[in-house]
Amino acid sequence: MQALYLTIHLFDEDRIVESFRSATAIWPAMRLEKSNQPYRYTVDLSGSLPSNFSYDDQDYATQAFLKDSWTTGFLVIQDDVIVSEDYFLGNTQTTQNISWSMAKSFISALIGIAVDKGQITSIEQAVDLYAPQLVGSGYEGVRIKDALQMSSGIAFNEDYGDFYSDINRWGRDFALGNSQDAFAAGLNRGVKPGTKNHYVSIDTHVLSMVLNRATGQRITEYMQENLYDAAGMEHEGYWIADGANAEMALGGLNLTLRDFAKIGSMYLHNGALNGQQIVPKAWVADSITPDGPHVQPGPDFGYGYQWWIPPGNEGEFMAMGVYNQYVYVNRETNTVIAKLSANPYYNDTTYTPSSDWVHLALFRSIAHQAGRR
Repeated sequence: MQALYLTIHLFDEDRIVESFRSATAIWPAMRLEKSNQPYRYTVDLSGSLPSNFSYDDQDYATQAFLKDSWTTGFLVIQDDVIVSEDYFLGNTQTTQNISWSMAKSFISALIGIAVDKGQITSIEQAVDLYAPQLVGSGYEGVRIKDALQMSSGIAFNEDYGDFYSDINRWGRDFALGNSQDAFAAGLNRGVKPGTKNHYVSIDTHVLSMVLNRATGQRITEYMQENLYDAAGMEHEGYWIADGANAEMALGGLNLTLRDFAKIGSMYLHNGALNGQQIVPKAWVADSITPDGPHVQPGPDFGYGYQWWIPPGNEGEFMAMGVYNQYVYVNRETNTVIAKLSANPYYNDTTYTPSSDWVHLALFRSIAHQAGRR
């Protein structure tokens, strides 16, 4: 019951910062061992952030915006060199912070690796072929690709500001140690799969169910062997898990800021990092290329395979998590930006420092400045 209490109060203003860097003290956790061949960025902190940026005819002072969005870590990498790195609110270079939905982009990478290894035959296959406990649920017949593109058709309310929403109902269920597999199997269909992009975090858990059955391994073990070591992660990492030891694939990865950035660097370089091709090049290309009308960027962000695609043709893509977690990649300027935050006002739609669009404007301002160097 303590985990349930802490989960309900996780985002309270006086708890949120510590909660986000102490997730493994709240829930069970599975450990990722640091790589024995660490990839260390070159560091040259001669770069500076733009003093101001603008969005929608409003100017923002960069440092004030970082403070107002409760930033705990901010990292800018240009041409594989760290040019700016700052920590706030007690976080440090070795602090492991929860990813929230940035974890989804890591799960996508693992799916791509499993496809390349032949452990998953095709993403056109139905998820219940690999996870038979989903037969008879809203997920029966949903393709792996549909889940990757958040187009499963499942009826789901993802509003974190609504205590009674499906995502918050799931959170309380998770805190009680209940099975995420059972929760997924209890969801119903709302629309035809593959026709509408509707964000359903449980889609990512379903992908983890597919991975578990296809590989015969837990997410932690498979990631350790196929991504974590190879990418040269410098510090231990953790997946928080439910009472059945199933990882919270939809958002429970805990890493340091630099190690989060490595997924961005890896995808910037078409799946290669630390002298190795880790994620197949073709998978990376497919992951960041929306291929249907329902996932194209427009008034909203587009969506690839668990990656967000901003509107505009700037060679950009992003991993995003609630409460303002980001890994932003700009291929035109060879820029990767990672931001960790603990913003207690995230669900206030009138509070502009919570906006993904304003964050995108900041990232673009930094990337454009970097591109002019």
